[in-house]
Amino acid sequence: MKRFFKSINIQELLRPLGQLVFFSLGTTVVLSAVVLSLALILDRTVIGQTLFERLNVSLYTYTLINLPQVAIDGLTIGFVYAAIALGYTMVYGVLEFINFAHSEIFAVGAFVGVEILIALDKFGILAGSSLVMAYIYLILAIVGGMLVAGGLAVAVERVAYRPLRHASRLVPLISAIGVSFLLQDVIRLVESLTTGQFNRIFPTFGNFDRRVILGKMELGATNITLGVSIKSMIVILSAVLMLVALNYLVNATKIGKAIRAVAQDHPTASLMGIDVNRIISLTFLVGGMLGGAAGVLYALKFTRIDAFVGFFPGLKAFTAAVLGGIGNMTGALLGGIVLGMLETYAGSYMGVFTMGAAGTEYKDIFAFSILILVLIFRPQGLMGANVAQKA
Repeated sequence: MKRFFKSINIQELLRPLGQLVFFSLGTTVVLSAVVLSLALILDRTVIGQTLFERLNVSLYTYTLINLPQVAIDGLTIGFVYAAIALGYTMVYGVLEFINFAHSEIFAVGAFVGVEILIALDKFGILAGSSLVMAYIYLILAIVGGMLVAGGLAVAVERVAYRPLRHASRLVPLISAIGVSFLLQDVIRLVESLTTGQFNRIFPTFGNFDRRVILGKMELGATNITLGVSIKSMIVILSAVLMLVALNYLVNATKIGKAIRAVAQDHPTASLMGIDVNRIISLTFLVGGMLGGAAGVLYALKFTRIDAFVGFFPGLKAFTAAVLGGIGNMTGALLGGIVLGMLETYAGSYMGVFTMGAAGTEYKDIFAFSILILVLIFRPQGLMGANVAQKA
């Protein structure tokens, strides 16, 4: 037993947890300070006086009351973006091209997981399940989505990318876009032939919609209740476990060392006895499994999915990977958290601060504006791109 624990690199398990805490707290503090400052400034203008005079509460107080809940919601979607972004950044780190089909692999994982649960529900299994069994069925759906999405990612690499590996970078990029559209239509075809429905709804079972009250505090005459739903906690916990496991795989195992060697230099890694094709396939497998799990978690969080469900989360995750530093796993983590928090804060307060002139539908403006600024002033991303320089 002692030998087993000695063989585990504890540092590689604790380091990503420390990064998660640091990035989460840092992003929350910075964005909260900006939002509260804006609320304090606007509270003294006509906006603050007319908008909340009937509620007998100031704009600043309203902002402060909703701030904890907004932060929790932002972290939830941020971890989902981070899990998807890791699939992009792993492939780019090894092959140096963007796998735009990753968003549809995410969608396939979501559909597989939801269809497994719908099938169980049709047999009456979910309705009569105990609390423990409900979680087992959810894990079964996540594992099913991971396996199918991972296998699909490997197949896509073998058929669409490997024959073009030595072509110019634009050629596999176009192939990836083609595979993306192909998979969208395949999902639509399969669903139309099997279910005849375009949208699929995550079944209701277990206690996933129940809110857990984390605490209460008084702010003048107003009581602030901080709560989080069970499904949000599941999303955050699952994403954290996946991120920690991936970091350990890449940085503390022989397989991870082989992945890093192939990312550094394909020919040299091959001369050192590493099967480059096998390692690249393994990279796609791991990235696809992460995307599939994220797809099921996304369906759990937002309930409804369709054939195009992977487009916007995939675009946001790609943005997160670029924002943090393409090819850098730590950067993907940071980019996902920052993007999710920006999106949630903007969606929650933009309509309030502009008196309804700019609602939630404009929240993406802030996220992509930050991306443009980062690319202008720091093209390598917040954490720096981790790409091998070849002679």
